[in-house]
Amino acid sequence: MSVSHSSRLNKLVREQYMRLPQGGQVQVTYVWIDGSGEGVRCKSRTLDKEPKSIEDVPEWNFDGSSTAQAEGSNSDMFLVPVCMFRDPFCLDPNKLVLCEVLKYNRKPAETNLRHTCKKVMDLVKDSHPWFGMEQEYTLLGINGHPYGWPDNGFPGPQGPYYCGVGADKVYGRDIVESHYKACLYAGVKICGTNAEVMPSQWEFQVGPCEGIEMGDHLWMARFILHRVCEDFGVVATLDPKPMTGNWNGAGCHTNYSTEEMRKDGGLKHIEAAIEKLSKRHDYHICVYDPRGGRDNSRRLTGHHETSNIFEFSAGVANRGASIRIPRQVGQDGFGYFEDRRPAANCDPYAVTEAIMRTTVLNETGVETKDYADH
Repeated sequence: MSVSHSSRLNKLVREQYMRLPQGGQVQVTYVWIDGSGEGVRCKSRTLDKEPKSIEDVPEWNFDGSSTAQAEGSNSDMFLVPVCMFRDPFCLDPNKLVLCEVLKYNRKPAETNLRHTCKKVMDLVKDSHPWFGMEQEYTLLGINGHPYGWPDNGFPGPQGPYYCGVGADKVYGRDIVESHYKACLYAGVKICGTNAEVMPSQWEFQVGPCEGIEMGDHLWMARFILHRVCEDFGVVATLDPKPMTGNWNGAGCHTNYSTEEMRKDGGLKHIEAAIEKLSKRHDYHICVYDPRGGRDNSRRLTGHHETSNIFEFSAGVANRGASIRIPRQVGQDGFGYFEDRRPAANCDPYAVTEAIMRTTVLNETGVETKDYADH
């Protein structure tokens, strides 16, 4: 198996140091989204006492020229703490802190999509939007080949791997279960996991989360996934189509409802929201991956449980549609619906903001409204 050199270091030696007392001081790891809009970065500092709330964590800075976020001549970027979690790697009382990135002039960095998402979520808070996102990912060896696949070939055709059990059906369950436990410890609202259709492909679900919390918790879950994979010496890729050919791609299906959708008779509000989405398909495709739809074009082909990227469709229990209404929701007459278009490498802030702009703020067309003065 192709695993990293670092993963072969003696972890028992590390454990000897990790058990040492900290003398009342606390390690805080600051986590942020880098200039790619997909990668996460982190660095740590010492605080004299355990922070009890996010307000107890001071702002910090970093070299934006080394993360594709600034030029070397003016490289300092601000890290503004926004959400705090327990640290599953260094353990209590240490913390993980998700941060927004601001430029030298205190304006949001280009890949800081949380800033506008927060404004929109504040505007629509009375509708109490709930989200649940299904993050698919693929485990790769350090050589870039899917973990567990034959070095010079392919595994058997898809069929036995989805929710599979057995050494010949699933690869990397230790990683998946470690990630699950780490998220639970951290306080991330992870709610499930399963093996996916392509071997070495997995999924975890985060939610239900209300408003801005969705993006915060999914990004931290991604950070924890990458850190767990680092310990095991493998790579987790969010590429929407990591393997060409007759293999499923990877998405980030987004389940959504408002308070009125969750009440008796809510189905009519679900159908009204889907009608609005149908008239703004191109806009949503552009924001559902980091490259304006180019990544998703490899995945949304109309095959492998996807819709065609150029067409909008909706249906009950239809996994080949853009929007799926779960069968139970159709029977109950209220609940939620699933937008199956977002790519695995989407920014959840962009996805949830777009859904609210279209379904609650009633925006139309490809342009978005600036709510800065509202």
